[in-house]
Parts: sequence; C-alpha cells; structure tokens
Amino acid sequence: MPTVQTFKDLSVTFKKHPVNDDLIVVRDKAAIAQSIKNLLLTQRGERPFQPDLGCDIARILFEPLDYGSGVVLKSEIKNVILNYEPRIAINKLLCIPVESSNGYEVELSYSIIGREDRPVTVEFFLERTR
Repeated sequence: MPTVQTFKDLSVTFKKHPVNDDLIVVRDKAAIAQSIKNLLLTQRGERPFQPDLGCDIARILFEPLDYGSGVVLKSEIKNVILNYEPRIAINKLLCIPVESSNGYEVELSYSIIGREDRPVTVEFFLERTR
C-alpha cells in the first residue's frame, strides 16, 4: 500500500486551537500555500541569521512597468521557491505587466513532490504600495 506524504506547519496566526489549547496547524496544500506566501512577502535580508532568504519583489515593483521587469520578477519568484520550498515543483510561472492597474498579474502552477495530486494553480496581482 503506497503511503502519501503529508505536511504540517504552524499557522502564522499563532492562535490556540479551541479544543486542545495547542497552536493551530495547517496541513498539506494549505501549509505549502502559506509557506510560498511567506517566502514572497519576506524581503531578502529581513530574517536574522538567514540573509539570503526572501526575494526583492518590493524593489522590482518600483522599477519601470514592462516585460523586462516582469522577467526579473519571475526570476526572483522562481529562485526563492526553488531554494526554500523543496516540497513543490514549478510547472508554470507567468508574470505579465498590466499597465492599466500598474502592477503584475502572476500565475503560478505547481505540483507537490511525492504526491499524485492535481497541480495547484494560484493567480495573484502584485502592485506597488506605499
């Protein structure tokens, strides 16, 4: 009987579970999605003792909005995921500049390594904030 690999991480909310008073955990796809979000929102050099963790998305968003910056943004996202999220394999990553909204439409499709699940596709919009 094949075994399915499961993943478990602590929730970033650090709230208590209502029944067992332990910290809430997130499992499998939710754990991986939380990890990817944390990696993308962490600026390089922000975490103590891990100066290479994170990516420079915030810096790239203030560069000229064009396909060249989109390629740099795609490279940053791909590198941080490849280096710090070994549980997934990227199938497709698109970063398309949208001039009317002054940001980038990002589409990320990935498969979980060691599982037979369907690929997960996440779409999000990155824009400048002050």
